[in-house]
Amino acid sequence: MTDIARAAGCSQATVSFVLNNTPGIRLSQQTRERVIEAARALSYAPPVFSALRAPVAAFDGLDGVIGFAVDQLATSPEAVVAIEGARQASWNAGNVLLVAQTMGDEVMEPRAIAALTKQGISALIYMTIFTREIVAPEYLYGLDIPVILLNCYTADYAFPAVVPSEIAGGQSSTRHLISHGHRRIATITGEPWMQAAQDRLKGYRRALATADIPFDPALVVEGDWSASAGYAATIKLLALKDRPTAIFCQNDRTAIGCYEALKEASLHIPQDISVVGYDDEEIARHLFPPLTTSILPHMAMGQWAIEQLEVPAPPGRGRHPITKLECPLVERESVGAVAG
Repeated sequence: MTDIARAAGCSQATVSFVLNNTPGIRLSQQTRERVIEAARALSYAPPVFSALRAPVAAFDGLDGVIGFAVDQLATSPEAVVAIEGARQASWNAGNVLLVAQTMGDEVMEPRAIAALTKQGISALIYMTIFTREIVAPEYLYGLDIPVILLNCYTADYAFPAVVPSEIAGGQSSTRHLISHGHRRIATITGEPWMQAAQDRLKGYRRALATADIPFDPALVVEGDWSASAGYAATIKLLALKDRPTAIFCQNDRTAIGCYEALKEASLHIPQDISVVGYDDEEIARHLFPPLTTSILPHMAMGQWAIEQLEVPAPPGRGRHPITKLECPLVERESVGAVAG
């Protein structure tokens, strides 16, 4: 998929969206045709056509099984999407994916990974739900198989790692509002200790600075990713003497609460005020009006992790750069020109 992205002149995430025919993504026909043409030229067989391919040759168990360890699975749609991306890429290469939920437990996590290695896995993908720097447990360094970090990274760059490009995502969301003439743009953040919230805020501020729009701290309200926090923050923003004309909610659940507060204030979206979300959860397309938001590229990240296994490892531990995948903006109907 990396080769297709290079040949088509686009990101790996865009390639993933085209080849998997991901719903709700607005890409130009020219981009889609360019990706498909590059894929055909490189003889790439997308997973959706896997049923039409010849059966995969049998493997010996030591070479055809990949482990996937994640701290939280049952309550995390992001983990499910990342696993599906890894599963598609694994099956496309004739490999099986074994998944273990560890809950980050200091006792059970190493036992879970040991159980995976006893199954003869040839590589391990290690994922955390929250995007963050981690101190990798020592047993990861001791494994004699490739280890790929997904949604996390280490300060020593000892393992290949992939994370969302959150700063660019926050910048793109804010820039989209600016392109519609908005200058009084508020943002409702997530919990400030989380790297995703920090980076999305950095992107917001960077977009304002690039457009020569002064930063106003009164337009930044701290939330906690919940609908109730989005509601309370929106009420606070509407009480400002010079209230915003647009609100960048840093996740879609926050936007749900924002919508409710605006409805109670008899304000219409986007005629009176524009709203942008983030994450592209399933609910986003069903809100009224449908929410413009950004996609977390967990599907593409899962696929990238598998593809990275084909890249020759540097001698010794080496230093691996952190790969950041873009968070594409999905334009729906919640953004309009400045009222009046």
